[in-house]
Amino acid sequence: MMKTVKVTRQGKVAIVELNRPQSLNALNVEMLTVLAEELTKLAKDDSEVVVLRGSGNVFSAGGDIKMMVQEDEGNFEDVMDDISTIITTLYTMPKITISALHGAAAGLGLSLALASDFVVAHSSTKLAMNFIKIGLIPDGGGHFFMEKRLGEAKAKQVIWEGKTISSQAALEMGLVDRLVVDNMEEAITKQVKALLQAPLQAMLETKAIYTKTSLPHLQQILELEKNAQRRMRESDDHKEGIRAFLEKRLPNFAK
Repeated sequence: MMKTVKVTRQGKVAIVELNRPQSLNALNVEMLTVLAEELTKLAKDDSEVVVLRGSGNVFSAGGDIKMMVQEDEGNFEDVMDDISTIITTLYTMPKITISALHGAAAGLGLSLALASDFVVAHSSTKLAMNFIKIGLIPDGGGHFFMEKRLGEAKAKQVIWEGKTISSQAALEMGLVDRLVVDNMEEAITKQVKALLQAPLQAMLETKAIYTKTSLPHLQQILELEKNAQRRMRESDDHKEGIRAFLEKRLPNFAK
């Protein structure tokens, strides 16, 4: 049986790969559970750099729509708790973390990517905080990370529009930190090598200062997102958004 999350070690470097390529690495219940477990273990090991990437043609298309259709209330609670564990662990772990994006990073996949210290994207990558298209709000700390990178006013506008953003536009906005035009793996390898030669202890002390002061706010937002998402899941707009997605048409949110 194929692992939904693959973790490989190369010395002091851990590579975490989302591995549902046939589903565009959409984050389903199993993948979220395994990812929470793997990141929790990584946070305590002796690795110094963690690279998060996706297999196949994309980083991640976001949350699995089929999962949203099938979830019951108990499952929803477990899923949201796993998401909170993933995001807080990735954000606070005493390692330098890099999200390596290619293809697409959308919805929950984008929230996940933004929890890393560095967000590196191939020039062909498309990004989208597109929850609004199915009548939902960002989760996975999406509100927190978008505000951190864009400011509140711009974050709201990008969330409300839900548009696809080119990697160049994302770089100019500050959603990603670096673009790679050619070989992504080679570029990440060079960045990791430079980090391993840097004074990592001092870098991690700086990270700890920021994460310790910001963590209560992130945790508050994750809880607010959980409660709001529960309400949105019950809304007519979400039901119409899901129907439209499954029927491959534009949603009609008119009241």
